[in-house]
Amino acid sequence: MFSIGDVSKRTGVKVPTIRYYEQMGLMAPSERSEGNQRRYSRTDVERLTFIRHARDLGFEIDRIRELIALSRHPDAPCNGADRIATAHLTEVRQKIDQLKRLEAELERIVSHCGGHTVEDCYVIRALSDHGLCEHEH
Repeated sequence: MFSIGDVSKRTGVKVPTIRYYEQMGLMAPSERSEGNQRRYSRTDVERLTFIRHARDLGFEIDRIRELIALSRHPDAPCNGADRIATAHLTEVRQKIDQLKRLEAELERIVSHCGGHTVEDCYVIRALSDHGLCEHEH
């Protein structure tokens, strides 16, 4: 059994976040020692590692909860997990497209600024007047 501090060090997940994941139902409530300290098993560490990796990839809590539920049925088809991952990939691609549009607009705004005074600054004017933008972003 591991203390919450040990689990935090092993997984790179901060102690308050571990408690949050318990509250959100992503992890079972921890066992308690006689001194009422949280104690975690190797399985708990593996679960927390799974959650952290999913969060690093940008999965939302609800989708992680769904993936955890699916993982409890190892003999079931994986189409549910594929559906969740595919939907997330679609969202990531949409965000990338939006970021590319933002990048292009910011490059355009910056390229118009001649470095004069703030009064003549195109960056300040463009941020004050959305109509100066070439495209929706």
